[in-house]
Amino acid sequence: MRSNVLIKTLVSVTTAVGIAAGGLAAAGTASAAPASAEKTSVSAEAAPFAVVNLGLSTTQARNVQCYLKNSWRYTGALDGQLGTNSWKAMQRRLALDKGYTGAIDGIVGPGTISALQRLLRGWQYTGAIDGIAGPATQAAFKRYANGQAPYC
Repeated sequence: MRSNVLIKTLVSVTTAVGIAAGGLAAAGTASAAPASAEKTSVSAEAAPFAVVNLGLSTTQARNVQCYLKNSWRYTGALDGQLGTNSWKAMQRRLALDKGYTGAIDGIVGPGTISALQRLLRGWQYTGAIDGIAGPATQAAFKRYANGQAPYC
């Protein structure tokens, strides 16, 4: 009898954790369903801690932050973690002449990636402008980041 109670409790806890993790993971995707008010507050609280380095090492990400600090009003730490504030500065850069028309919100969605891909054309990116940060986009972003080292 006790083992059945223990199993039911374990299954319930595992299910709750899975649902919560799935909700947080889906909150930043383009195909996510509209979030309830409760999920929105969780996402808003988690957003400043989101780091999206797109395959960059911390040194490469720091190079990008140095460039953004010198030219695009990035005021955060040079910590090699491309978080919300780093991406807001990058979005300001991409809005200048790379076709980014979305909100300056630091969310790395398809619009941000598409504009980044246009920027990366100058860094040997030859793939599609599809808003997907695949291996070719990440490789070009690494070349771009390495090219920003003089700003540090």
